[in-house]
Amino acid sequence: MISNKFKSDFSASLVVFLVALPLCMGIALASGGTVVQGLLSGVIGGLVVGALSGSHTSVSGPAAGLITIVDGAIRDLGSMEIFVTALFVAGLIQCLFGFLKGGFLADFIPVSVIKGMLAAIGITLVLKQLPHMVGYDADAFGEMEFAQKDGHNTFSELYYMLDSITPLALIISSLGLGLQFVWEIPALKSKGFFKSVPAALVVVLLGVLINEWALRFYSSGAIAPGHMVNVPSILGPDGAGTSLMVRPNWSALGNIQVYSVALLIAVIASIESLLSIEAGDKLDPHKRVSAPNRELIAQGFGNAAAGLLGALPVTAVIVRTSANISSGAETRRSAVLHGIWIALFVLLAPALINKIPLSALAAVLVYVGYKLARPSLVKAQFQKGWSAFAPFIITIMAILLTDLLIGIIIGLLVGFFFVIKTNYQKSFAMTQQGHEYQLVFKQQASFVNKSALKNSLASMPDSATVLLDFRDCHFVDADIADIVQDFRESAPERRIHFAIEAGNHTHLLS
Repeated sequence: MISNKFKSDFSASLVVFLVALPLCMGIALASGGTVVQGLLSGVIGGLVVGALSGSHTSVSGPAAGLITIVDGAIRDLGSMEIFVTALFVAGLIQCLFGFLKGGFLADFIPVSVIKGMLAAIGITLVLKQLPHMVGYDADAFGEMEFAQKDGHNTFSELYYMLDSITPLALIISSLGLGLQFVWEIPALKSKGFFKSVPAALVVVLLGVLINEWALRFYSSGAIAPGHMVNVPSILGPDGAGTSLMVRPNWSALGNIQVYSVALLIAVIASIESLLSIEAGDKLDPHKRVSAPNRELIAQGFGNAAAGLLGALPVTAVIVRTSANISSGAETRRSAVLHGIWIALFVLLAPALINKIPLSALAAVLVYVGYKLARPSLVKAQFQKGWSAFAPFIITIMAILLTDLLIGIIIGLLVGFFFVIKTNYQKSFAMTQQGHEYQLVFKQQASFVNKSALKNSLASMPDSATVLLDFRDCHFVDADIADIVQDFRESAPERRIHFAIEAGNHTHLLS
């Protein structure tokens, strides 16, 4: 008897497969690689990373956040063969990160930045897929950067698409988008058919049927081949796909530039993966916690395999992860299955896949984007106050106006600024009665509190009585202890009566 979890994973894997297929190809082309490399990365992301992952719901594959890095690295290294050699080394470095417990860094990512990243990806998905919804495919399907190679940007592309609307593509995408909202109606979503069949699968099948009908009865209105999924026939008579396979150039291991590129890819891919699994945990309805060190090791094995097989870098990807979760995935089995579907359909049935209009897939991604960037999320963050809302909204704007990688870095810097600012303000409370001053320290006294403590102690008038109370403080940084010691030594010269309640920190403060 098939378990309910397997049924959920099975149906979710089909949705992720449909979402991942064009993204794998589009991201590969935008990165300077080939369609075959992108598809191979998708298979590795499912079969290798999915099987080893420390996350229940995360899905890995080629990532839009690495497009600029990969494109530049291929040019700098001079050939794809040298690049995949660097990728193999990057995978080994990621494994080392995992074995050294580097996944703890995920715990220092502010929640407001993670939510801002989710919302920004959602908004970007909507804006980037709108042209594909109307049949305008000037840019690669997986392209996510603000500034585009053709000189346009995310917003200007919306203007140019108005002159290139394909009516049938718009009909397919509009019906597909509407169907997904219908699927979420509470009275329907718990019913048998609506519960067991993913809306995304129905959207894709509907798009295929509508276009096939147009080809048969209204050929002049059918969608042009350029607006269809275009998977190469790898096992076909001409073997076009096999001729595009790349093998590492091991002699390049003597090139120091290979190691600098490998380290860059390892660091950026690890950060993106950690951010994605943290975001996935936030979306997971069961609120399960992923194992970050295991995830780094899994990603490392995935990228080492990608290097050996001549693919492109893989990371955990929030778009696919979000589609996986919203489709009801229960375990990482769905990620593995999606890799199997990519391999099987690309090898055995590319002609069937090539019947799918991009407008149908765009409708699926727009709905994924909507769910990531619901207005209620913005409202909830705003209600938490400026320290939570500012990093959130700045992360959104930074990602929208640059790219995923630069936007996340800006968001993290802003998030850390507010964390430091909050700790700076709340490290201790000072009260005064006449010439008696009492500084009561709260949970932590870290190096970020140095300036506030130095200024407060320096402002004490001569002949004052000063009491420092550390009894409720769980952590005292050595820098704080040094400031206290300096003040203790200078106090007699200013006739200041100094006393201290050290609590459990006598060894530092006595």
